[in-house]
Formats: sequence, structure tokens, C-alpha cells
Amino acid sequence: MYTVTLITAPTARTLSAPAVAGLLEHWQGQGLRWLAPGAAAEFSVPELPADHWPVWEEWQAQRTDLVIQPSAGRRKKMLLADMDSTMIEQECIDELAAAAGFGPQVAAITARAMNGKLDFEGALLARVGLLRGLPQPVIAQVLDEHITLSPGGRTLLATMKAQGAYAALVSGGFTAFTAAVAAQLGFDEHRANTLLLEGGRLTGEVARPILGRQAKVAALLDITARLGLEPDDVLAVGDGANDLGMLELAGTGVALHAKPAVAAQCEVRINHGDLTALLYLQGYAESEFVSV
Repeated sequence: MYTVTLITAPTARTLSAPAVAGLLEHWQGQGLRWLAPGAAAEFSVPELPADHWPVWEEWQAQRTDLVIQPSAGRRKKMLLADMDSTMIEQECIDELAAAAGFGPQVAAITARAMNGKLDFEGALLARVGLLRGLPQPVIAQVLDEHITLSPGGRTLLATMKAQGAYAALVSGGFTAFTAAVAAQLGFDEHRANTLLLEGGRLTGEVARPILGRQAKVAALLDITARLGLEPDDVLAVGDGANDLGMLELAGTGVALHAKPAVAAQCEVRINHGDLTALLYLQGYAESEFVSV
């Protein structure tokens, strides 16, 4: 048995009952359930529809996400999340680079790296090298003035944790940012790269080993083993090429507003909903959301 979930942006709520009913009939589904009025609905189908992706394209044109996944085990016991452009709306290294006067140059490298066109480690070292000499207080200034949480993140964490789930933030970015974001959102732990300092200024280097794609996979395996869980118990979310390993390994791997090259390799794609979409995917109704 499979579950079909339809999700729009929560601020739009343009999901129409007739359109959902039409898809239900087309796929001979059953058990229609509205998770949020005008924003999310789900129903069951006995098998994966042959025209899944053409129909997905049609709903994308209506700014609606369509996800089909096995019905069993949808509600997960652990959240493993990327930070930059996932739990926050920015790329931290781009914000630091802007403060250092290298904004456009670094942003271009970031875009290519996140699309998988550059080696992550090499791209990271090249960008961090341009930050050499940046005063340490600039980090706190960037956090306060330029970093914003992605919509739905607080509700996602609060709701899953209220049901006993564990939450880990894993980033190819920097601990100076993950520590603050993890504390704001309620993550149980965080892992990222460490910017090296000398005399109160950035040295242009990061501590080794560098946390990249494989380190995110290792984090998933390490944390689940420690908690007595399996990879199938994990909901992972990210947007960049360095997230693909953990997205593929997790029970549910969500490409959230992902780079095109990344989304193309993922079965579960959220392009229009916010982070609360990850709750709908698990079968949570809006009435079950925990707000903080």
C-alpha cells in the first residue's frame, strides 16, 4: 500500500477539493483525509501509479507538491537535517564572505558546489581561504543581522520531539552557526566544520577532518546505532549535493527546495511547501502540530 500526499504552500492554501477528488478517482484511491484545509490531503493507492511523474508535473504547474511513498513506517523516530538553505534561509559562508567583501565570488562557488559541479571539500577550502583575517565578532553580527529561520522549522521540531523523536543538525557549514541554530530550534545535537581562529581573527582554515557528504552519512549511521534505531527510522532533509548520501540512506529523504541536480535524484521533493510539509508526509494533521 502507498500513500499519496498533496501539499501546497501554507500561506496559499490553494488545494481544491474537486482536483483532489479527480486524482483520487483517476488512481482509484481510497481513504481520502484532509490534513489541513486547502493546504494538505492524503489518500491510499494499492500500487505505485504508472503515470506518477507525468501527474507530478501537472501538480507542480499548480504549485502543489505530490509525494507517493510506502504507507508503512511513515512516522519517523529521528530527524536529520541540513542547515544552510534548509533549516535557515541563507548560506552562512556567503553571508560571511559578503562581510569580508567577497560576496559574489563566494556565492558563485557555493552555487556550483551545491549543484554537484565542484568537489565539496575543495570548494569549501577555497571559500574559507577568502575569509582570512575576518574579525571573530563578525560571526555574531552575521547571525544577528542576516540569518533567518526557514518557515515551519520550529513547528517541525516541536511536533516531532513531542512524539519522542530525536533531532540532529548536520551541516557542511560551521559550528559557530549550527550551535546557535540548534539551540533556537531545539535540536538534540549538531555537527559541522570548525572555523580556526588566531588572535581573534579567522585564519582562512577549518579544522580537519572536513564534514562533507560522507560525514553526513556517517552521522546518520552513528546516531541511529547509538539510539538503537535503523536508517529506515530517519527522516532526512537537505537541498545540496553533499546531502544526497544521507537522503538516499534515510527511510525518507526529502529534497527541500533543492538544487535541480539534487532534486532529480530524489523521489521525495518539496518545492512549494515549507518545513511543515515534512509533518504532512508523516501523516500528521495540522491539528496535531505543536507550536512554540
